[in-house]
Amino acid sequence: MPMIKRLAKTYLLIILGTIYFENALAADRPNFVWFTSEDNSVHFSRIYNESGIRMPTIERLASHGLIFDHAFSNAPVCSVARTTLLTGAYAPRIGAQYHRRSRLVPMPEGAQMYPWYLQQAGYFTTNNSKTDYNVIVDQGWDESSPDALWRGRQEGQPFFHVQNTALTHESSLHFTYEEMLNVENSTSSESINLFPYFPDTPTFRYTHARYLDNHLKVDNYFAEYLAMLEEDGVLDDTFIFYFGDHGGVLPRGKGYAYENGLHVPLVVYVPENWRHLVDANYGDRIRGFVSFVDFAPTVLHLAGIDVPPHMDGSPFLGQQIDLEEVNERDQAFGYADRFDEKIDHVRSLRKGNFKYIRNYQPFNVDGLWNEYRYIMLAYQEWWELFLSGELNEIQSQFFRPRPPEQLFDLDNDPHELQNLVGDSAYTEILSDMRSSLSNKVKDINDLSMFPESVLLEEAFEDPVSFGRNNADRIERLIETADLSLYDFDSVRQEINLALDAEDPWQRYWALIVLSAFGEQANSFVQRAYFIAQNDEENLVRLRAIEFLALIGQENPSQLLPALLTNAVNEVEATIILNTAVLLKDFAGYDILIDDEMIPASFGSAQRLNIDRRLNYLLSN
Repeated sequence: MPMIKRLAKTYLLIILGTIYFENALAADRPNFVWFTSEDNSVHFSRIYNESGIRMPTIERLASHGLIFDHAFSNAPVCSVARTTLLTGAYAPRIGAQYHRRSRLVPMPEGAQMYPWYLQQAGYFTTNNSKTDYNVIVDQGWDESSPDALWRGRQEGQPFFHVQNTALTHESSLHFTYEEMLNVENSTSSESINLFPYFPDTPTFRYTHARYLDNHLKVDNYFAEYLAMLEEDGVLDDTFIFYFGDHGGVLPRGKGYAYENGLHVPLVVYVPENWRHLVDANYGDRIRGFVSFVDFAPTVLHLAGIDVPPHMDGSPFLGQQIDLEEVNERDQAFGYADRFDEKIDHVRSLRKGNFKYIRNYQPFNVDGLWNEYRYIMLAYQEWWELFLSGELNEIQSQFFRPRPPEQLFDLDNDPHELQNLVGDSAYTEILSDMRSSLSNKVKDINDLSMFPESVLLEEAFEDPVSFGRNNADRIERLIETADLSLYDFDSVRQEINLALDAEDPWQRYWALIVLSAFGEQANSFVQRAYFIAQNDEENLVRLRAIEFLALIGQENPSQLLPALLTNAVNEVEATIILNTAVLLKDFAGYDILIDDEMIPASFGSAQRLNIDRRLNYLLSN
């Protein structure tokens, strides 16, 4: 469209929209329905992937709406992802980044979850029915239950409704060997195009086929609710968002900051009576990047409600939103921290077709035992094949330590297998993405630079204020952690200084840096011995022991129990036990730990995670 015509169209929409909303009653606003399916990425629907399954209902929505080619959950697990949706804020900024949370945290001061703002504008808000939030919320839903539906509203009242289904949830793939042998899928196992990092076995083929079948069940499920909207005569006034609540649940999907864990389907049905709010045509594919932090601002903007200041996202539909500008958006930020008892700390940045992953604790391998993950037969078999040496190099990556940073060209490597860090052809791109991600975590005062056990004691009363008050400190911790990204000899002196720092968490990160360098850092062995025996902070001693054990300089079997008995809270015990499992499974140490080493004062907040680790250590 020529520039003059495009500007004229934009100004006309602004004028019409201003006139409309200034004179609108609450009942004159559009309705919204979210069709949310659990645990699926773009890789399984024919809309996005020719190897995916046909989903006729979702395809119908797309033909009368928009397909977003680059929609992303900011986190690859449900509670963190849903909290991001609910708040419109980055979880590591507001203290909501852990699954399962050690404590519910308050919303940022003066903030409410997005449905509350819709309520204030006259909307009837309903949720059917999953919540699983990491923040304290007591307002926003008129109804939140398995029976909640828009039909309970007053006549003519606009509504916002969430309809969630667990038909593709991880638990749907927790079948037994007997079931695999006796229950036939509709999708043929022979037709499956396995991801290249999977071993080609009947178990993996059957699991993938079962998962595709579940997508068709999801489609049929939402068909019923679409028919209800038509029956009620509200379809022409209702925006429908279909999306996955985070990435797919086949191994290396859910729980991991790869594309299969973050890149979700998003189809937005645009109602006939409100198409003037959308600068696009039916059936258009939107190439611009949108993330979960943007969803709440978008709904509020479409409803004519100002986006509150605590939200980090930006609207991508509505008055004054230019599709050309949306299509120029090309960045998505992701985060992955603790998942139940499995500790990790990963940040990701996708920029166009390049993906940068920052593994802050690279020794915590992807395949580290996680009880709920390993209920799935495919996970169990993958681990067993690794232990027996039957995997090739690519299939083994899941069970190997990761480098501190990874760079992938998704055009040529869509499954993120070939790390381009170290390739001189990508030096400039690497430098740009490294600095962009580092700036991002500094800008949001990323709270994960402190161990979760510290946040539980010091920050979770008011996480945002804690982050703001410790912004300079967080920046120093990030800069210490980032020493692992450079040549060892060039940062040796800075590591020395960090190990002498007054701040224990600077010492903590310096020791993680040593573990990242591995045997290159042998010159620090005596220093690490001293810290392991004398540091005043339990977790600083843990990281020193971990470094020494990973490079074969110290057997941790006698040292870890003492740390465990001195743990200040349940989360600290979980962190120590995570290291015990890591050193047992991937460094070959015999770790003798039992329940009597857990302080009797601990309550039940994180006891399940402790018990899972103890049960694993005692039974293997």
